Amino acid sequence: MAQHFLLSAAARTLSLKAIYAEGEDAAYDQFCRLRWPETAGAPVCPRCTWREAYSLSTRRRFKCKACYHQFSVTSGTIFASRKLPFVDLLGAIALFVNAAKGLSALQLSRCMDVTYKTAFVLAHKLREALSFETRDLVLDTTVEIDGAYVGGHVRPANARVDRVDRRLRAHRAEARRSVVALRQRSGRILTDVFGSEADSMAFAKARIATGATIVADETPHWDLLGDAFNVERVNHSDAYSFLGGIHVNGAESYFARLRRMIRGQHHRVSASRLGGYAAHAAWLEDHRRQSNGALVAQLIGDAFAAPISRLWKGYWRRAA
Repeated sequence: MAQHFLLSAAARTLSLKAIYAEGEDAAYDQFCRLRWPETAGAPVCPRCTWREAYSLSTRRRFKCKACYHQFSVTSGTIFASRKLPFVDLLGAIALFVNAAKGLSALQLSRCMDVTYKTAFVLAHKLREALSFETRDLVLDTTVEIDGAYVGGHVRPANARVDRVDRRLRAHRAEARRSVVALRQRSGRILTDVFGSEADSMAFAKARIATGATIVADETPHWDLLGDAFNVERVNHSDAYSFLGGIHVNGAESYFARLRRMIRGQHHRVSASRLGGYAAHAAWLEDHRRQSNGALVAQLIGDAFAAPISRLWKGYWRRAA
């Protein structure tokens, strides 16, 4: 039997040992090459795009020869105002992408010897950055759609006479949310979070091209998509897959990864942060056949494409 890709040497192209053996200068050079690939790492002014700059010898900053604007390799990106050395930042990103089922902030803080607050904010900045890959993407051809409820666990009462039917809406917790996933066959996964699965109709219509084929389960509210799409249904009480490719196994595979991520790593996710974890699981699923070195480069590129985070920059100075 052929070896699984993730077990092969081709999947291991970057290691923490190599990152720290090469040191701070090598890590900084890699960030420069990924920030300015068109000039092989030579600085480009983010204000006027001039390609000639002075290098300030006292610190890792540049001064544009045209507009005299001072900038660094992380200026204007989600890494702006970073405090970690570049070798530690590169190591943290490597740990983040190596974790196939996600990485908790506590584990990241222990591995990197940083405070929990630093690890928490860095992990959420990376999740925000990776979500920029698909922010304008519209899916087409055949798209599977499904939803899964996350959070809001209601603990059953001790005495049997005091227990309620937790399936009823009246007995559900307010923190319960529905993650809805759109997965294009041989394509990407788009996710969003809603109060209920039925609230996702506008999301589906906006992110799926008109005329595409949607494959959904037997839940009645998916009928509302029939006016814009060709909707194929699979009734799970009869079968999980019908001939002709009528199934939502791809979407279910994504939800399996998301559940393992939450149960095995994060244990409890707040409703306000659930969207970031859902996007993280989708990114891992989409890039599961890439080497870890390629994933590090991809994520750093995403971070450089993302603007300064208005949510996470200075988060602990204004929110607990």
